[in-house]
Amino acid sequence: MAKPKTPEAAGTPGTAGVAGGPRALLTGWFTFLHGEATAGDVLALERVREVLDRSGIPHDTAWSPGFRPDGPHLEDADPARYTHVVFVCGPLHGPQVAGLHERYPDCVRVAVGVSVIDPGDPAVRGFHHVLPRDAEAVRPTADLAAAAPAAPAAPVAGVILTRGQGEYGGRRRHEEVADRVTGWLARTDCARVELDTRLADGDWRLCGTPAQLQSVLARLDVVVTDRLHGLVLALRAGVPALAVDPVAGGAKVTAQARVHRWPALVPAERLTHEELDRWWRWCLAEGRAAARRRWHAFHHASDRDQGGALARLLRPETGTGSGTYGAGAGHAGR
Repeated sequence: MAKPKTPEAAGTPGTAGVAGGPRALLTGWFTFLHGEATAGDVLALERVREVLDRSGIPHDTAWSPGFRPDGPHLEDADPARYTHVVFVCGPLHGPQVAGLHERYPDCVRVAVGVSVIDPGDPAVRGFHHVLPRDAEAVRPTADLAAAAPAAPAAPVAGVILTRGQGEYGGRRRHEEVADRVTGWLARTDCARVELDTRLADGDWRLCGTPAQLQSVLARLDVVVTDRLHGLVLALRAGVPALAVDPVAGGAKVTAQARVHRWPALVPAERLTHEELDRWWRWCLAEGRAAARRRWHAFHHASDRDQGGALARLLRPETGTGSGTYGAGAGHAGR
């Protein structure tokens, strides 16, 4: 759907920056302050970058301040610097897109890999050329994201955190721990999957059975958690856990880490990005084999927990006794 120039595209296009040859400014919904950056849009952008690099055409990308605060942003992209403005991916409509025609009147404006909903929209009519992925009476073409260059896989991290546990009173550091951990995760190169150990019947966001949660955990590379069962269930799945104890002085998370001799534990008092980085690297390296050893211990030493002690207490010949505290505390995991 290549378009001839329309009245909205008036001017002398392509004269900007002509002395230095063509130079393109790449834009999209990822450019606008009130737009959004989606994985598909950014992959489509990567495909366009790849094509332009291969063709020897220099280009810059304008990013939304909300997504890339360091820019460059649209306001930094001087219209006199560019011969072409390319709008990549997404629906072609609305005043934000139309504003590109006003800001870059002397550039050749091209939309590529877009959905055209209304051909009469000023946002559409202002482009000199429109190469749609779908439009009325036009045969659909593959989305640009499908052919985007491959990138190295990122570690997949399950994140299991709590801000509750009021029973610890003044020793609670849960909010501070959660804020620091999530702030660190936001700057860590990984695919984050928020999980909850709560089960529910009929809530699609939560697992309905322990087996469902274990199936998710088994597919992860690492679990980041401040919950006891986040640690235990990760190791039960053979997945390394980066555990943080959110209780000052240590509590049940620390106790379980000791029982299972799991070293990747950060006390709330020593919670820093540097400490998290250190144990993150360990979990993705030596921690993989260490977690598998715990998995083996869990599945071959199941009689070492307190279940056996409970069975003995409930046998008729045992009687009620005078009470027991701490009996049957087992040890598992090497």
